[in-house]
Amino acid sequence: MTRIYIGPTSLYSLGQVGELALLDAFDGDIVIPEPAIDDVRVEPTATNLSEYLETGVETTVDDDHVEQARSLLGEKDIGAAVTVLAGVLAYRDQSDRSAVAVVSEDRTVRRMAQGLGAEITSSFGVVVRAAIEDKYLSPRQAKRIVRRIDQHGNHLTGELRERAVGEVAE
Repeated sequence: MTRIYIGPTSLYSLGQVGELALLDAFDGDIVIPEPAIDDVRVEPTATNLSEYLETGVETTVDDDHVEQARSLLGEKDIGAAVTVLAGVLAYRDQSDRSAVAVVSEDRTVRRMAQGLGAEITSSFGVVVRAAIEDKYLSPRQAKRIVRRIDQHGNHLTGELRERAVGEVAE
């Protein structure tokens, strides 16, 4: 079963627009490490995250791998997102790249996770996946969500936004 680790940046992006439930479009176990939850203090994200956590999302941290994740990062400090990388280290499987996935907007987290063998995506990828998987989320609704995320500070270039919106429409 795939474990999908959600980083603080994606929690913020999806939580600001009230769309954390789109994470349920993934086929796997959603994991939001407790330190990533603690990093979310901005409203309405904090309230939306609190309500989403009531659905039974796993929040444990793989403490055995946190120090290893920190040492791999060297001087870079990515805050609570280090627990996301610890999860990747704990559950990666060289023979199955789909064993672990990461949802994050943070470039360092994404590069490191991918290098360690995880599948990666962003909050925009979550919206696209939900539009493809969920017959109740129309492409039109997904486009609106992409635009709302973009308006709340997680900006895409015009070209990337059109690409994300285009993928939703297909």
